[in-house]
Amino acid sequence: MCDFSEYGTPSPEWLALEATLPPQPSVPLEERVRTTNAVREAASAAAMKPLQPWVKTQDHTITTRDGYPLEARTYRPSPETIPSSPETERLPVYIHLHGGGFLFGTLSSEDAACARIAINARIVVLNVNYRHTPEWVYPTAWNDVEDAFAWLHENIDALRGDKDKVVVGGISAGAYLGASLALGKHLGRSTQPKVDELPPIKGLVLTIPALVNLNCYGPVMAQLKSPEVSSWETCKDAPILPRGVCEFFMGLLKVQGFDEGDVRMNPGLATAGQVKGLPPTVFGVAGFDPLRDEGLLFAKRLAEAGVPTDVHVFKGLPHGFRRYGEQLSECQRWDRIVENGIVWALSGPDATGVLEIKTE
Repeated sequence: MCDFSEYGTPSPEWLALEATLPPQPSVPLEERVRTTNAVREAASAAAMKPLQPWVKTQDHTITTRDGYPLEARTYRPSPETIPSSPETERLPVYIHLHGGGFLFGTLSSEDAACARIAINARIVVLNVNYRHTPEWVYPTAWNDVEDAFAWLHENIDALRGDKDKVVVGGISAGAYLGASLALGKHLGRSTQPKVDELPPIKGLVLTIPALVNLNCYGPVMAQLKSPEVSSWETCKDAPILPRGVCEFFMGLLKVQGFDEGDVRMNPGLATAGQVKGLPPTVFGVAGFDPLRDEGLLFAKRLAEAGVPTDVHVFKGLPHGFRRYGEQLSECQRWDRIVENGIVWALSGPDATGVLEIKTE
C-alpha cells in the first residue's frame, strides 16, 4: 500500500509567493475563459520575444474526422540553433498538448513553451489546439488528438520530421489526452483506424497529469495506505486546482456512462499487462496537488511492468505552478524535466523495474 503524502507539505517558497497573490474574482464562465486565455497569451508572448530568433514557426490546419478545422502550429529550431544540421535534416517530433482542464488554452498561449522545447531538445514541436468544453464534450478532444497524430504522419515529409522518432507529451488535461493516445495505440484500440497502423510512439512525457475520471476513483484509493493520506483528501483545498475545481472541469466533459476498465477514459487504471510495452515515459508530478497520487501510481505500474520511467516530484508545489515563471525556482526544473525527458526517451533507455522518485 502506498503513501505519497510526504511530498504534499507546501514549500516555504510557495507559501511566500502565495501570500502576495490577489484573490481570484468570481466571474461568469465565458468571461473567465476569455480573461484566462488572454493572460496566458500575454505571458507567452512576452516570454517568446527572446526565443523568436532561434525558432521558425508555421501554422497548419488539421481537418478532423467530423470536418472541423483544428488549429496547429509547428516550431523548428532555426539553422543558428543547430549549425551542424541542414534545414532539410529530418528531426524527431514532439506533439505538445496544452493543459487547462479541457476548458482553457489557445494555440498562442503555448508559443513560448513549444519554442523552448524545440530549441533546447533540438526537435520539431507540433502544438495542437484540440477542442474545449463546454461547447465540445467527451470524447471530442480525444478524437482530435488521434486525428492530429494521423495528420502528423501524413505530413511528416513536409515537416521534415522522423516518423520513427515521435514523442507525445502534455500538461494536466493534455497529459491525460497523451496517455490515452499512447495506450490506445499500444493496445490497438484507437478510434481512428489509421493510428494503430502508424509507427510506434517513441516516448511519452506526462506533466502534472490527470489520468482517471473522478467517477472511477475507487481503484486509485484502494492502492493507498488509507484515504487519510491520499492527495485527494490532503490536497482538497490546494491552491490553483482544489478538488472542487477538478470536479467542475470533469463535469463539463459530460461523460455518458462510467467504466473503470475503459482505458481511453481511465488510462491511469490500465493493468500491468496493458501497460507492458509502452514507450519510455517521463513524469513531472506536483506534490501539493489532488492529482498527485494518480500520477505516481501510474508511474509505479509502468515501472514495475518493465516500462522505462523517469519520475520527478515537485515537493510542496501546487498544480500548474509553472505559470509563475521566475518567481519559483522549480519552474526551471520543470522545463529541464520536459526537455531532457524528450531526449532521454529518444535514447532508448533501459527499464529498472522499480519506481524511483526524484525530487531535485
